[in-house]
Amino acid sequence: MHLAILTQYYPPETGAPQRRLSNLARHFLEGGHSVTVLTAMPNYPQGRIFPGYGGLYRKTNEEGIQLLRTFIYPTSRPGMVSRLSNYFSFVLSSTVFGSFSLPKPHYLLVESPPLFLGMSGYWLSRLKSAKLIFNVSDLWPESAVRLGVIERSSLGFRVAEALERFCYRKAWLVTGQSKSILSDITARFPKVRSFHLSNGADTGLFQPASTSQAGSSLLGKKKGEFITAYVGLHGLAQGLEQVLAAAKKPETAGIRFVFIGEGPRKRDLQAQTAQQELKNVEFLGVQPASTIPSLLADVDVLLVTLKGDIPGAVPSKLYEAMAMAKPVVLLARGEAAEIVRESEAGIVVEPDDIQGLAAALQLLRSQPELRRRLGQNGRCAVLNRYDRAQIARNFMEFLEDDLRNSNSPCQSQSIVLNHE
Repeated sequence: MHLAILTQYYPPETGAPQRRLSNLARHFLEGGHSVTVLTAMPNYPQGRIFPGYGGLYRKTNEEGIQLLRTFIYPTSRPGMVSRLSNYFSFVLSSTVFGSFSLPKPHYLLVESPPLFLGMSGYWLSRLKSAKLIFNVSDLWPESAVRLGVIERSSLGFRVAEALERFCYRKAWLVTGQSKSILSDITARFPKVRSFHLSNGADTGLFQPASTSQAGSSLLGKKKGEFITAYVGLHGLAQGLEQVLAAAKKPETAGIRFVFIGEGPRKRDLQAQTAQQELKNVEFLGVQPASTIPSLLADVDVLLVTLKGDIPGAVPSKLYEAMAMAKPVVLLARGEAAEIVRESEAGIVVEPDDIQGLAAALQLLRSQPELRRRLGQNGRCAVLNRYDRAQIARNFMEFLEDDLRNSNSPCQSQSIVLNHE
């Protein structure tokens, strides 16, 4: 089998789609298949092309995976014009260079968002006679409406909605990282073939560990100190202002809050921290993926936050925190909250319940045995249901079965709907 992946985000960038897609590519390669990744010059989330990259096109082979990198307009500005220039520059460059340089695959998996990449994916799938797999990580444009980025009555929403409808109907298969994403899509488009391609965690990389020297050095953790951390994108969807508000509460006076990562909201968060003179809050930059587990080993509680009700959202950092056997305090509703409650892996707090967040942290600080139990529950849940290696194997076997059926005139070419 030859699998091609079209994505704007890929290592050496750090982030959820980067880790998930590179892990998927590696598992397919280990399964005896060939993988080509068509992606942008690395620039996210800093909004600058990484040193050693640049230009219009670059072809490399990294550990057996063929990488085709094309031009992108880099930016970290949150404005609409800047973001659209960023998205469409890669749509255009991936279409042009992919038309000539992408080897013909059996399957072309397109990562959304950005939703606009579906246009390039559809063109390339037709040109290369590949089955189009449209992978939905976030429900756009609905999530943009919930975040207040666009109005439901606007022309932009109607155009994006039409593009969403086009992508789902033209895809051979729609995959989604959460059950609620697939439920939403299949309710609106009942004829769509779907597959639950959960995010999960790399249980080999993210696993329980004793306090690490590397992590202690970076965090400077003192004996008896209690640290809670947020690791990931500092964006609009995360609603990290809620954490700053909790850091002001008397209940959290002895708790150290650490924010690790980058994003368009980071400068504003830092400005608020300085203005409010929050001495128990600090910020670190993006850390290499290989060092994150050792860093998390020194953290007592991990925060996973979402702003309001974002349909289908299950942050990958939730699975990684659970895999590390760390108790989670989750500010979210929906499927993410269901996972934490069913796994008994942490405490769920309603978005904007600042007092509830402060109380949850104070409770976990006072009860180390509760922290240990919640952490162990989370680790067991990931091993049983959210192990990224098993998720990749299930998806690979699904495509292998389809490929065998497609190549055999004696086999039915039907496909299982809403497969999980």
